[in-house]
Amino acid sequence: MSVGITIAPAPPSTSPGLKPFHLQAISAAAAISTSTHLANLDRLLQKSVAPLPPPPPPKIVEHRHRRPPPLSSLPDLPFFPFFSSSFHSNKQQDASGAGDQISPLALALLSDSARPSPRGSISASWRRYHGEGDWEGLLDPLDRHLRRELVRYGDLVHAAYRAFHSQPSRPPVDVVLPDRSYRVTRHLFATASIDLPTWLRPSPRTSWIGFVAVCDSEREISRMGRRDIVVALRGTATWLEWAENFRSGLVDVGNSAKVACGFRSLYKTAGTEAPSLSEAVVEEVRRLTELYAGEELSVTMAGHSLGAALAVLAAEEVAQRVPTPPPTAVFSFGGPRVGNRAFAERVEARGVKVLRAVNSRDVVPRVPPEGGGAGYAHVGKELRLDSRTSPYLRPDADPMCCHDLEAYLHLVDGYIAAGGPFRRDAKRSLARLVTEQSANVKKRYVSVAHAAAREKSTPASRLISRCSSASSPTIGSSLSIENVKIR
Repeated sequence: MSVGITIAPAPPSTSPGLKPFHLQAISAAAAISTSTHLANLDRLLQKSVAPLPPPPPPKIVEHRHRRPPPLSSLPDLPFFPFFSSSFHSNKQQDASGAGDQISPLALALLSDSARPSPRGSISASWRRYHGEGDWEGLLDPLDRHLRRELVRYGDLVHAAYRAFHSQPSRPPVDVVLPDRSYRVTRHLFATASIDLPTWLRPSPRTSWIGFVAVCDSEREISRMGRRDIVVALRGTATWLEWAENFRSGLVDVGNSAKVACGFRSLYKTAGTEAPSLSEAVVEEVRRLTELYAGEELSVTMAGHSLGAALAVLAAEEVAQRVPTPPPTAVFSFGGPRVGNRAFAERVEARGVKVLRAVNSRDVVPRVPPEGGGAGYAHVGKELRLDSRTSPYLRPDADPMCCHDLEAYLHLVDGYIAAGGPFRRDAKRSLARLVTEQSANVKKRYVSVAHAAAREKSTPASRLISRCSSASSPTIGSSLSIENVKIR
């Protein structure tokens, strides 16, 4: 026997452009404990396991300050959920090379003093960077302008994660964007359609999942060659979203095209006080294209994990339903397969361009399994990364690190070409990577980062001297930041 989920009424939106939807239904239950979550799902979803290709299934956790449960406690599922963060594992830190000299560049990156790569003008060829020609000649080696654009869109997805976890019990009042050239115009919500058994405590079905933003800076518009409309979507963060991830059966969306049941549910289901993600995205993109009619426009969907799957669904529908749609592209980080081959062909036939950044060590892009009876297939072009190329990450970094969004942006920033070394002049700071993946960053860099954080006023020359002397302090478990929320 099961009961439906009820969402308490909320005050209506008061702004035609920015719609904050203060939903009372979105409560602190969005971040329930992992152990409770897994126990509930174990009873809810009793299915047979379809074996995954190596590496072994990852440990799953929703809060960094909680240790992951043993693999034996994971529910029997057709494929593993799309994790949206990482955990601090107990594995032994690497001892090799702990006293090696650390370069001044590494010190600058670890001290959080590095700055992003300069933004060059792409106005003359922005359509190529947005996918025209399927990024031919830009991926291997990776074009420096495309690298910078990828990292910029990834940081907008980071903003969606931070905004959600800063106020998990309600929609964020304000979304702080790392790129001030953009202005948020609408909040986006995803609603699950799952009915829960009576033994499961009622919890909200609707959660804030991202935003629509538009570039408002004339200088940036001139640099990019057009006004850009961005849809940024975070990955899995609530346990109902995890449950929807497990629904891997394909549902028909017309003309032999099929998509994953759980993804379509989150995308198409409307909440009590919020429209479906589908209607909100299409409505806002249509409004903005009408508002800026006559200008050169583009639509960019950016997402990580679950958000990457939803971004593909949104891009396909925008291309179908928005009159004279602008060039539309998806920049995906660690995204799973979304539908079958017929759906992938339909996305491409609509003119939507998809660029998927994929870590070869990440299990999520390999699920649901390709081909077979289900017929799942990826869409678009792939930028293949490998976390083992990073001089900062442990070569045996755990599966959660390999799927982590910050780790993805670290790899993109350091990528040169397939089979090539890590970029020696990488610009992205390592401070956030060390904070979120301290167990997966080589010990010597964790130690130096900790020393730099304690002594921000210490001249770089003194830090270099300390590192060169092979006497960097060893930092134990106290370095882990225990109350950082998942992304």
